[in-house]
Amino acid sequence: MRILLVEDDPLVRELVVEALREEGYDVIHASNGEEALAWCKRRVADVLITDIRLPGQVDGWQIAERCREHDPGLPVIYATGFSPVQPRPVPGSLFLQKPFHPLEIIEALKSLSKQRRSS
Repeated sequence: MRILLVEDDPLVRELVVEALREEGYDVIHASNGEEALAWCKRRVADVLITDIRLPGQVDGWQIAERCREHDPGLPVIYATGFSPVQPRPVPGSLFLQKPFHPLEIIEALKSLSKQRRSS
């Protein structure tokens, strides 16, 4: 399974990428929304994990919406410590509250995989 991880904090990004790769996931990572959208256009990921608040003009909500234009069934895991906007219930998405342990992301991915197989 290939994952696109969007996280602006380099330490968090490195920690999560390492944990995911240790579990056997193929991980592509981006540090901002613009970089993530370039990957989304190429439809390279099976799952999107994105921080909601990001530097620049594109936030995690917009990344997910734009990625789903290219891949409507793309599962999304939103990670946030703070969001000024209430979560929008989107089928195939989960929320993780920061700070989180990398194992929580792995459990969330397993949960999404089960949901996809059963639907």
